Amino acid sequence: MSSGNDCQPQAFTKPALGEKEATELVNRVFGLKVSWIRLLPSYDDQNFHVCVSRKDAAEGADEYVLKITNSEDSQEPDLIEAQTQAMMFLSAEGFPSATPYLTKDGNIMSLESGDTGPGNKKHMVRLLTYLPGTPVAKIAANAQILYEIGKLAASLDKALSEKFHHPSIKSLHRGQFIWNLANVPLLDQYIYALGQNKYREVVEQVIEQFKGKVIPKLSSFRACINHGDLNDHNILVDSSCASPDNPQYRVSGILDFSDMSYGYYVFEVAIAIMYMMIESPDPLSVGGHVLAGFESVLPLTEEERGALFLLVSGRFSQSLVLAAHTALRHPENTEYLMITAKTGWKHLMKMFELGQEAVEKTWFETAKAYTSHAPAEQPRGC
Repeated sequence: MSSGNDCQPQAFTKPALGEKEATELVNRVFGLKVSWIRLLPSYDDQNFHVCVSRKDAAEGADEYVLKITNSEDSQEPDLIEAQTQAMMFLSAEGFPSATPYLTKDGNIMSLESGDTGPGNKKHMVRLLTYLPGTPVAKIAANAQILYEIGKLAASLDKALSEKFHHPSIKSLHRGQFIWNLANVPLLDQYIYALGQNKYREVVEQVIEQFKGKVIPKLSSFRACINHGDLNDHNILVDSSCASPDNPQYRVSGILDFSDMSYGYYVFEVAIAIMYMMIESPDPLSVGGHVLAGFESVLPLTEEERGALFLLVSGRFSQSLVLAAHTALRHPENTEYLMITAKTGWKHLMKMFELGQEAVEKTWFETAKAYTSHAPAEQPRGC
């Protein structure tokens, strides 16, 4: 969902390979014969769903995602390596994360000349295992899966922060990376993209309150490595033991680690709450279920809980402002960029209309109800 390691979110060239060029790339770099290929929607990289034909089924998976990274991020191989190594680590730890298919040279990625556009930019190329499942955005998310997503967010950050060790990990200190939740104040320089209206006024309030109430408290939050983008398109689920009236879901895939950075545990739960609100018919109730799942693994401190309202509002603001800014620069990608905006503005305005106290009351009372009645574990093998 991001680009760049500084505060310039869109100083990049998005790859623009055709299916024929992508097919040739898979064969040349990875030594695989493509049987079919199709373009997937993406924010600033280029992704293809690829099916390969094999002589022997034991040779490996048949389906992959060819990920061609934008020109800006491709200049940071250590960062891409850290992201990929994290995915491999999480897969080994039992999380449903993709893993890379090695190049013919035995590497996890390869820097390749991209399209024939201006300057012939170079793009980092990876071939990742394809994860089956349905994006959360496409289901009617119930309390059970919202709780599971909260639990996943805490478990994932905890595993990365406590057990993931790799030399490239230092690249996750990303300073003024615009999508890091600590950098909400940097939105000042992109807010012009909203024009002059009620939306801009609310975002300006978020930024000012964030500067005054969140930034001074950061040092009291518990630090960790964040996935940073557990949105409703980056979490895949499948249903098992499902009845039409009460489907039970499990997370079957975690996608897109490009926003990974050092941050704080409370950032991850705030980001998950915000994105789970997007498609919900009852968005304000979402936060309590996600929070309950998160706190079943990692209870928040009083300071962290007190910042949650502004952190969720801050992520709404980041998503809405940066999408508007990028759409001005790349109008051909507007439909994908504005997915969140369709309902995001409505949810942010409603949160501010109700106020922090009322929203927190809903979230915290819902979460508290779980302490005496946690959801039953889903039977294995269902």
